[in-house]
Amino acid sequence: MASNTLFTLSTTLSLLLVLSTADAQDLKVGFYAKSCPNLEAIVFKTTARFIGVAPTLAAPLLRMHFHDCFIRGCEGSILLNTTNKNAPAEKDAPPNLSLRGYHVIDAVKAAVEKACPGVVSCADLLALVARDVVTQIKGPHWQVETGRRDGKVSIALETRNLPPPSANITLLKSMFGAVGLNAKDIVVLSGAHTIGNSHCSSFSNRIYNYSGRADFTDTDPKLDSEYVPRLRSKCRSPNDLTTIVEMDPGSFRTFDSDYYKLVSKRRGIFESDAALLSDPETKAYVARRINGPIEEFFRDFGESMVKMGRMESSQGRMGRSGSNAGLSIARFVFPACIALHVSLVLVVCSYVVCSYVSCVDGI
Repeated sequence: MASNTLFTLSTTLSLLLVLSTADAQDLKVGFYAKSCPNLEAIVFKTTARFIGVAPTLAAPLLRMHFHDCFIRGCEGSILLNTTNKNAPAEKDAPPNLSLRGYHVIDAVKAAVEKACPGVVSCADLLALVARDVVTQIKGPHWQVETGRRDGKVSIALETRNLPPPSANITLLKSMFGAVGLNAKDIVVLSGAHTIGNSHCSSFSNRIYNYSGRADFTDTDPKLDSEYVPRLRSKCRSPNDLTTIVEMDPGSFRTFDSDYYKLVSKRRGIFESDAALLSDPETKAYVARRINGPIEEFFRDFGESMVKMGRMESSQGRMGRSGSNAGLSIARFVFPACIALHVSLVLVVCSYVVCSYVSCVDGI
């Protein structure tokens, strides 16, 4: 009897592990083809209503997806609200305080819930919205893989894993490499700086007192000296915390490859932009973008976005949502760790059923 019980438990555990692995590899294009066939059309239409009126929302919504993926993978934790003032969530960490567009995600979620209640994760909506806002400001369109679970944990301190604007190429390679991205991904995804604005505080150290000499001429030598007066005309003090500056002047509302022209002229406003010229591979890519076909950049950007979208995400059937998105929670069966002693053999096996509001099959 004991041996039969052990066999049954072992078989069940093996099956659970197989199913768990299968779910972890379930991220794919068309994950909701059956359960929410009009998903992408709904997301695109809803997003377009906002971008058509306020195209500057495209940049923060794209950045929201970046910032979500670099912390615990692409699992929507950027949407979770702080519930304990002594333990703030990601969205309340300094790097995320300038993010905007949560109301767009709320509207998209409401529209999707109306059509397909309790099916689509907020993490997937972030990925779809990021793609759509880029497309809607004349950028590329790529196939978005879906099937992510939403995360339950959001910790402000973990935003230290976000690549800072002051990063050099060594730090960029280390931080991107830690999440499975390479040098090409760094330079390609940096192309997102072609849209949006930055606060002066993110780069003012480059135009004021760069090396600590307290000298008016003490600026970052990697920044075009003829460009410094223009930046100073916008950021009139090293302590300016409120003024915003276009990252790609003249086309900050259009997704194009002009950013690389600025970088090649040493006019990228961040130190991380300048860092692209200090590595042979990233520098070569910048040079190719000057006169190369924009279609190549668009293709590369889509490929790197898909790659980033696979970061450590808990793919599979829908899970818990971010608090802002109002997503109902699905029911899952998964192995947990308890010890059972059967015939002198320690077997680790059990089931934990999360009895939430619905049991949704996401395929």
